[in-house]
Amino acid sequence: MSHGKNISRRSLLGLTGMALAMAALPAWSRRTKEMIETMQETWRDYLAEGMESPSPADKISLDEDAWRERLGSAAYDVLREEGTERPFTSPLNDEKRDGLYLCAGCDLPLFTSAMKFDSGTGWPSFFTVIPEHMETKRDFKLIWPRTEYHCTRCGGHQGHVFKDGPEPTGERWCNNGVALRFVPTAA
Repeated sequence: MSHGKNISRRSLLGLTGMALAMAALPAWSRRTKEMIETMQETWRDYLAEGMESPSPADKISLDEDAWRERLGSAAYDVLREEGTERPFTSPLNDEKRDGLYLCAGCDLPLFTSAMKFDSGTGWPSFFTVIPEHMETKRDFKLIWPRTEYHCTRCGGHQGHVFKDGPEPTGERWCNNGVALRFVPTAA
């Protein structure tokens, strides 16, 4: 009989703990959202002294020959033809320094190092982006729909975003390394 009371007490304690956790969830979500917004707003802190960031409003439009010359074949395939580099081939997978990840086509900052995480997928991955620097669209190339994203400034294809990333956003912005250029923060 006392065993049954203990189980009831444990269940009650478990439910109480769950209720307290659920009550704290809105506050945690609010703090998480604020943290992400602060991180996104302060991305300029990553710019090296004297470095000017291009504006996403300053659109770049080049003809295909100019893009080929500017990018090289691998970056051209990804950025202009929406190709995908082979996994585990980008040196940016192992990049651990503080800095900015810029679009390889136009140098628009897209991510900071604080947004990066190791997804184990073989491509540089980020849990959020610098606001207003990406545009998304639906992609049906592999039959099922995916969300593809492009640099706002030059329209260069970067990768796909998935809903299997880490907290705090649950997003994985899976980027082609050849579509990025890393600029370390000045020491």
